Amino acid sequence: MVKRISSIKSARAVAFVLAALFLFCLLSVAVPNPLLAQQAISVGSKIDTEGSLLGQMIVILLRSKDFKVVDRTGLGATNVVRQAIIAGEIDIYPEYTGNGYYFFEDDDPGIWKDPLKAYQKVSELDLERNGIVWLRPAPANNTWAIAVRKDLADREGLSTLEDLASFVNRGGRIRLACSEEFATRPDALPAFENAYGFKLESGSLLILSGGNTAQTEQAASLGRDGVNAAMAYGTDGGIAALDLLVLEDTLGVQPVYEPAPIIRRDVLDANQEIAMILEPVFEKLDLVTLQTLNGRIAVEGQDPAKVAEEFLRSEGFID
Repeated sequence: MVKRISSIKSARAVAFVLAALFLFCLLSVAVPNPLLAQQAISVGSKIDTEGSLLGQMIVILLRSKDFKVVDRTGLGATNVVRQAIIAGEIDIYPEYTGNGYYFFEDDDPGIWKDPLKAYQKVSELDLERNGIVWLRPAPANNTWAIAVRKDLADREGLSTLEDLASFVNRGGRIRLACSEEFATRPDALPAFENAYGFKLESGSLLILSGGNTAQTEQAASLGRDGVNAAMAYGTDGGIAALDLLVLEDTLGVQPVYEPAPIIRRDVLDANQEIAMILEPVFEKLDLVTLQTLNGRIAVEGQDPAKVAEEFLRSEGFID
């Protein structure tokens, strides 16, 4: 009788252990350990040519290293993407050092015209105020610029923004294709107008949605709607191919705009290898390289993801 009771207790114990093991296994499958599950990295970018190119580079690089990535490239203009990262809606995107002057309304414009000082200043301010880390920027200045049709430049002797001001002030006709951002931001067209002493009225502007210089430059090249000048960036690849000329900013009005990946601090703290993945790539993106890659997109019509992937593979960053 004692042996029978002992056997029953042993059987119940075994059954209990087996049931517990089964429940543990079931829960392990149904509810993954959040400490082991990798959070997806949300990558954004602006909607212009270079924004799409650099955003796709980040997406491809992170995926090649087995990160889960949400592709939100082409999200919007600067203010849209900026608010998205501050709000935590995206984790990383490529931004420009010179925009720190605009973001923080700094009272020392001279700092933003020095590449190293601009990077140090924007890094310090963004980390302190927004918890955003700036990784090392590319050695290329993608500053705001104004380009004009080459035939107009040759006919009127235009090579600098001083020449443009003289032309406008003596009644010369300019119609500039640009984005709303370029037309209204204090550090863009208004800064050129204030420094050089000219004014383009609303009738002299063709505002194109977004901010893609491929569109503004093509409008000028084709003379669409009477356009003979365009918002441009220093690293644009289509300028020469479209028979345009960038007017020299002899007064140094514009800050230095070097592109850099920026990332939310908590995301970088949890994934510190991201800096080691991205920084060597951005170090390779000098002015000529970016002009070439941008030209494949803006002039040849290639897909930004394809151009980014081919560059990364040719440089040995991905297999």
